[in-house]
Amino acid sequence: MLIAIILALVVVGSVLFHVLSPWWFTPIASNWRYIDDTISFTFWITGVVFAVVVLFLAYCVWRFRHQPGRRAAYEPENKRLETWLAIVTGIGVAAMLAPGLVVWGQFITVPAGASAIEVVGQQWQWAYRLPGKDGQLGTADTRAVTAENPLGVNPDDPKSLDDVIVQGGELHLPVGKPVALLLRSIDALHNFYVPEFRAKMDMLPGSVTYYWVTPTRTGTFEALCAELCGVGHPYMRGTVIVDTETDYQAWLDQQQTFEQMLAPATTSALE
Repeated sequence: MLIAIILALVVVGSVLFHVLSPWWFTPIASNWRYIDDTISFTFWITGVVFAVVVLFLAYCVWRFRHQPGRRAAYEPENKRLETWLAIVTGIGVAAMLAPGLVVWGQFITVPAGASAIEVVGQQWQWAYRLPGKDGQLGTADTRAVTAENPLGVNPDDPKSLDDVIVQGGELHLPVGKPVALLLRSIDALHNFYVPEFRAKMDMLPGSVTYYWVTPTRTGTFEALCAELCGVGHPYMRGTVIVDTETDYQAWLDQQQTFEQMLAPATTSALE
């Protein structure tokens, strides 16, 4: 009886904890409320299953407790029960996967007109590359990384010269406009994550991954690395500032281009 009561209290306590203290929510600052809705939907399904299973277990512990003269029935197989369990489990798993697949399709389908910004992860700092006046990013390759060219941007690509380079600073985004984040790693596995955006993606060395986001309100948000990337992983933090269009353009005009970044190195080589 005591075990049955404890199991029932576990269910009641779990439900009250999630209802009274929704720990998984933080303020949202992007269009990805779909992800919140998917998490809530999944919690409902798994929560109901958890409550039903544990309460059924508590009932069985009480109903079939030991009593003098009672013998257990040995039934190693029950095809009818196993069939229903397989069907119900399959429907439940499909119900949890379907919303996630729909949201995932939206997550990786970049809308027309979205601007592209490259996020580069390196132990243990962030760097960013934005299109210049031509509106296009030049090519880049990790094999081209040098002390003078830490992002490996291709200097022979004419589209690269006016690219805006931001190293170890703040990334600014315009509010209300979709942005495709192109994610690239120089050395190890990283993950660019802004909790309020509800969006993140692994950054794989040698590959370019991506997702898109539309910031919905101005403010300052912390960018984190959400993948263990070495001993300095806890310190790999950055700042994303969502600006009005006027403030964003003012910030963008103050940043150096790739051509300007190469100028001191070229001058030193000539001397």
